[in-house]
Amino acid sequence: MSMFCHQCQEAARNVGCSGKAGVCGKTEDVSNLQDLLVHVLKGVAEFNLQARKAGLNEHSTDREVMDGLFSTITNANFDGEAIKDRIENALETREKIKAKLKEHGKLEERDYKNYATWTGKRENFQAKSEEKQVGILRDDNEDVRSLRSLVQFGLKGMSAYGEHALNLGKHKPEISQFIEEALVATEDESLSADELTALVLKTGEMGVNVMALLDEANTSAYGNPEITEVDIGVKNNPGILVSGHDLKDFHELLEQSKDQGVDIYTHSEMLPANYYPAFKKYDHFAGNYGGSWWRQKEEFETFNGPVLFTTNCIVPPKVSYKERVYTTGSAGYPGFPHIPDRKEGGKKDFSQIIEHAKKTDAPKAIEEGKIVGGFAHHQVMQLADKVVDAVKSGAVKQFFVMAGCDGRMKSREYYTDFAKALPEDTIILTAGCAKYRYNKLGLGDIGGIPRVLDAGQCNDSYSLAVIAMKLQEVFELEDINELPISYNIAWYEQKAVIVLLALLSLGVKNIKLGPTLPAFLSENVANVLVDKFGINGIQDVDADMEQFLG
Repeated sequence: MSMFCHQCQEAARNVGCSGKAGVCGKTEDVSNLQDLLVHVLKGVAEFNLQARKAGLNEHSTDREVMDGLFSTITNANFDGEAIKDRIENALETREKIKAKLKEHGKLEERDYKNYATWTGKRENFQAKSEEKQVGILRDDNEDVRSLRSLVQFGLKGMSAYGEHALNLGKHKPEISQFIEEALVATEDESLSADELTALVLKTGEMGVNVMALLDEANTSAYGNPEITEVDIGVKNNPGILVSGHDLKDFHELLEQSKDQGVDIYTHSEMLPANYYPAFKKYDHFAGNYGGSWWRQKEEFETFNGPVLFTTNCIVPPKVSYKERVYTTGSAGYPGFPHIPDRKEGGKKDFSQIIEHAKKTDAPKAIEEGKIVGGFAHHQVMQLADKVVDAVKSGAVKQFFVMAGCDGRMKSREYYTDFAKALPEDTIILTAGCAKYRYNKLGLGDIGGIPRVLDAGQCNDSYSLAVIAMKLQEVFELEDINELPISYNIAWYEQKAVIVLLALLSLGVKNIKLGPTLPAFLSENVANVLVDKFGINGIQDVDADMEQFLG
């Protein structure tokens, strides 16, 4: 079969990408191989659940499953050979678990599905990946396919956040167990629509747990984010530009590049690294360069130095700079040097990219000034009295959660226009790369409270939920939806899916989602979300402003 992929907001015609390549640049072969990797990981999950029951499971399997799912997220890994490596490893892991279960007399005797039995070799992977039973279109029932997709894409986002936490030594086996259970459940023909819907909500509930765990991992390692003015200009030394989300990678690069005559800059979703106290001690941490991920073709050109992708958000590069882009972790792209994973208890070796940087010119300035961020839940709670007083006095009439993702579509200009049109007695709560649509507009402040409060990365949407729950407690409200908080969220890929499901599991209703509703939602499933949770799509700024503010 030709590729079919509808997991991101750029899905062609808001239906799905097919043919030789996706809108993201992922080729047909890579797309199909990623589907095969997920297929095989379901087999790993099938037997590892039995191993857990028997006390025979190994911690390394948790990482392998999360890394495999993470590598299939939009814009994460375009390298077919790297995906084949993961398929080989997953097949080997699956068979080792089966052998161990047999050895201990714990292997359940029953008919297993293809994902648990297929044992092809590397040269057969491509052909196998094109079989209907491997891909999204294996489900002929559109509603079943929609619900299974919601779960599967949520698990991809959950795995991304789980891997970041694991890199910092934080892990909960029950999270990995749920990922395995849910993977297997997406192939269970006996589940009714109601049972699949319940699984979708359970996925959101576990998403809250994963984001709480990552929050604990980040803050215990690097301190609580604090209000910070981030320099967006440049210095005179050569630089390394760090994109993606992984703070452990960022820390190790900072440490290894000390006193090397090289400055370190953040890009896109790595901007919130500037807010953590632990990173501020590094004199060569220069600030943030550029904006959202989709602008990288222009910004990498002018940066001059090497770029490190710690996670997803890769755009197929221009020839002029592709020789100075590196990947690590779950990310990958053909021809990009890949910095290997750290061994247990060790560190990654960033010497190659540091030496490369020394031979390059300093970045070219593309803007100057400062932007303010660092408003995660701990910092906002420090300002709680000020915020509550502003609400009670009427100085602040409404909060707008405008978290999520940015993207290339012209329709995303809506979010800039919406931010500009908001009354001056409103405050934007944001997290994720969606912030780049309005964090440089200079919207001012209300009594010293900035009108754009940036909590951090997409996973820090958890902070916005914590803030909302704290305000609910302060104002003694029974329902979180009684707060003067409205949700106008932009989505792009699967980390945004788990954030959305997490918000739904917390009881948040009437979320406006755009710039389009997901292509993987069937009409019936979309109607359930509308009826049960009040989810609706964006229209135009005036109409939506009227809906929000009446």
